Amino acid sequence: MKKIFCSIFGHHYSISKKVTSHIKEYKCIHCQKEVTTNVSGNLSALTPELQDINRTLEHIYQRRHTTATQQQQQVA
Repeated sequence: MKKIFCSIFGHHYSISKKVTSHIKEYKCIHCQKEVTTNVSGNLSALTPELQDINRTLEHIYQRRHTTATQQQQQVA
């Protein structure tokens, strides 16, 4: 029934995970379809390959962000 709703009215995505400040993962609240933003900023299906890429990006982003914050605190 929920898939019929999405096929008629379209998906209603909500953010399920913030990978970086620009890349996010979304999940449809009705049919649970998962998508992510791609290189050009469009939504594409969340495949296992893209999940792995997003995990790696998140790890790099968090390390870089944490390091930059620590350096700023040491300077101040």
